[in-house]
Amino acid sequence: MGTSYQKGWVRLRGKKWYGYFRRMEIDPSTSEPKPAVAQVILGFKSEMSKSQAREKLEGEIAKLGKQPLNGDKSMVNGVVTFGWFVLHRYLPLKEADWRDETAKVKKHLIQADLVDEFGDVRLENFDKFTLQTHLNKLAKTRSRDRVLQIRAYIKAIFAEAVDQDFLPKDPARTLKTPANLRETDKTVLSWEQLAAALARLGLRDRILLKLDMTNALRPSELFAFRWKCHRVEAVSLTIVETIYKGKIRPYGKTKGSLTEVPIAKDLSDDLVAWRQVSQEQYDKKKKKHGLPPEDAEAFLFPNRDGSFMDPSNYRKRVLHKLATELGLPKLTFQVIRRTIATLAQKKGTVKDVQGMMRHSRVATTTDVYMQEMPEGVRATVDSIHRELQGTMKKLGAKGKMRPPAITESAAMVH
Repeated sequence: MGTSYQKGWVRLRGKKWYGYFRRMEIDPSTSEPKPAVAQVILGFKSEMSKSQAREKLEGEIAKLGKQPLNGDKSMVNGVVTFGWFVLHRYLPLKEADWRDETAKVKKHLIQADLVDEFGDVRLENFDKFTLQTHLNKLAKTRSRDRVLQIRAYIKAIFAEAVDQDFLPKDPARTLKTPANLRETDKTVLSWEQLAAALARLGLRDRILLKLDMTNALRPSELFAFRWKCHRVEAVSLTIVETIYKGKIRPYGKTKGSLTEVPIAKDLSDDLVAWRQVSQEQYDKKKKKHGLPPEDAEAFLFPNRDGSFMDPSNYRKRVLHKLATELGLPKLTFQVIRRTIATLAQKKGTVKDVQGMMRHSRVATTTDVYMQEMPEGVRATVDSIHRELQGTMKKLGAKGKMRPPAITESAAMVH
């Protein structure tokens, strides 16, 4: 008597019962439905008889086999790949909770570290070993924060797969954080080291870094400033756009990024003087590039072509050179920002420092939530500026300051 496939069939393979039934599945190569045999692991032979295995298979067919194809041709079990699930079932749910700029970063990380590696792997083929070894591998080349992010994404993706009944069990539920995570840079400089760095710079770069130091600006914010952002009467700068991967974008890293930041009165006066000097230099050039400084749309700190400077190039050409000349352990925009966040604790309250740093969550600054107080923020900024100025004068009086070695032309970067 021939085998009836009306309700599927069961077979014993090794120590387990396997169930099979026919259904329409998606061909990964063509994204079109095709007839296929679906396989389901029913259980161990020691736990059930053949008739019990048949009964369980009927239940699986009722749960899986009768689910119709919908508009996006989603399928359940045995055919859904990791890449398909992330694209069609995970991201659409999460994107509503992410800001546009945040979504771009998160999707890039998920694509680069997960989908590119596992995109064609079927969901049911994942186990803890596969995921843990991949995470351990990433820990050797990726930063600590990135590995922790990827671990969180893995757990969230597979938890969602279980919630949506694509998997019966979560293979990532006990995924551990690798023990060999790369150490996070904790370099913090002193007031004297910051002042010594400023003393080595010419007018443009001294103003640029003073702004960065007194306001803990991100390089994406600092290099995007145009003259229209400088409000002389209000003694402030307004962040209206930022730089990201060589492009100007009309949004910032966090919700609090695009805002008005108070600056020290001396720095505001320096900016006015710098604009005048820049205009004089622009007028003397035979070949003029970009907008003249008198134009409100011109950048505060343009490159040779009149466009915005590349933060990475500036870091290598100016900051790294300064670190070498002064014997500093490290000098980057991140180090400056971390240093100011640390030193500023004695110059203002926790909430003032959060406001100055423009963190969306105070936990990013101190792990304790407080509301921002604008008046205190300005006082903190002024206090930091006075500390830098005072330290520069003290070092100068002691003869510890070397004369500026980096001129305007030498510091120009593309």
